[in-house]
Amino acid sequence: MDDQQQPGTTKRVVVCGGGIIGVCTAYFLAKKGASVTLVEKSSVACAASGKAGGFLALDWCDGGPVESLARASFNLHRSLSEELNGPETYGYRPLTTLSISITESEPSSPSGSYSSIDSKIPSWVDGPARGSRTIGSTRTTAQVHPQLFTRTLLNTAVEKHGVEVVIGKLEQVRVEEGRVGSVVLEDGRVIESDSVVLALGPWSGKFEMLASMFRVYGLKAHSIVLEPKEPGAITAHALFLSYHQQGGKAMDPEVYPRPTGEVYLCGMSAEAEVPDDPEQIVGNPESIEMLKRVARNVSSHLAEGEAQVKAEQACFLPCTDDGVPVIGELPGIKGCFVASGHSCWGILNGPATGAAVAELVLDGRASIVDLSRFSPARFVGRRSIKV
Repeated sequence: MDDQQQPGTTKRVVVCGGGIIGVCTAYFLAKKGASVTLVEKSSVACAASGKAGGFLALDWCDGGPVESLARASFNLHRSLSEELNGPETYGYRPLTTLSISITESEPSSPSGSYSSIDSKIPSWVDGPARGSRTIGSTRTTAQVHPQLFTRTLLNTAVEKHGVEVVIGKLEQVRVEEGRVGSVVLEDGRVIESDSVVLALGPWSGKFEMLASMFRVYGLKAHSIVLEPKEPGAITAHALFLSYHQQGGKAMDPEVYPRPTGEVYLCGMSAEAEVPDDPEQIVGNPESIEMLKRVARNVSSHLAEGEAQVKAEQACFLPCTDDGVPVIGELPGIKGCFVASGHSCWGILNGPATGAAVAELVLDGRASIVDLSRFSPARFVGRRSIKV
C-alpha cells in the first residue's frame, strides 16, 4: 500500500519515451493527478509512432496473451476519438478490411474489370486482384493517423493536465536503497521523481537497466506514403495482401488509405540493428522500390504519374523473444516501470497500456486489464540473450 498515491500528495513521475506508449502513459498519469515530465531524446512520435500504419483491430489478437489488452485498447481508442474529436484531429475512422491476392504474372486489366468480377474488391483496386475476403468490418477495424494521434494526445496532456516535455537523452535512472530517486539526462540535468516509466520502444535494448533483464530487438519495417491525384476515388478499405512476385517469394504488404487523401503502404520487414539516433533511420532503397511496385500493381491510382510519393521511410518495431509486451514494475526496483515490446500492435495497444500503467503507478494495481502476464518478472532466472 505504500506505493499508492496518498491523499493530498502529488506523485512525481518521469516518463521516458515520446512514442505512442510513453505519450499515452503520460496522458493518463496526468489525468489522474500526477505531476508528469515526459523525456524524449529526439522529437515526439519521430520513430514507429509517426511512421506506422495506424491500423486498429478489436479481435485480431483473440486467443493470445494480448487479447484483453487489445480489446480494451480498441474500445479506448473509440472513446478518445469522441473526447478529442478524432475524425477531425487525427483521422480516426472505422474501416472495412479485406484480404486480397495479387499475382504479378497475370496480365494487366482494364480499369474496373477485376472489381466487376469480384464485387467485394473496391473499384479503385484495378490491378490483378483475386480472392477477396472480408476480414474486418467497421465494427471491428478502424484506423488513426499515428503521428497526429500521438501529438494530439500529448498537446492535450500539456495544455489541460500540465505535462512538461523535456527534449534530452536519458542517461541513468538513479536508484537508492532499491527505490527510484531521480533520472539523469545526458546533459547532466537531474529530474527528481517518485516513479519512472521506461517506454523506450526498440531503444529498450540499448538501455542497460532493461537489457540486463530481457531482450527487446528491432524489426525494421518499410513504408511509403502516396498522394493520388484523385483521392476521392479511394474508399475506406484497408487491404491485407497476399502478393506474389514474378519469380520471387510471396509477400504480405498492407495498404491503408487515410481520410487525409493519402495512401500508406507498408511491408518488407526484417530484424536489424537499431541506430542510436532515430533520425538516422532510413529505408533500404530496394525495399522502397518493391513497395512502389506493389502500389502500381494494386491500383492505377497509385502508380507513378498518378500519385505523388510523399514519404519513403522505415521504422523499428520493438519485439520481445516471447512475442509478448513487457509491462510492469521492474523486479527489485520500486517505482521503476517498463512498457515496451508491443511489436506491430503498438498503436492499437497504446491507450490501454498507458491507462493500465497509470493505474499501476498511482494505485498499485491496474483495473482496466490484468497486467500479470506482461510482467518483466517473467524473465527472472532466464539468461539474457544479446545480439
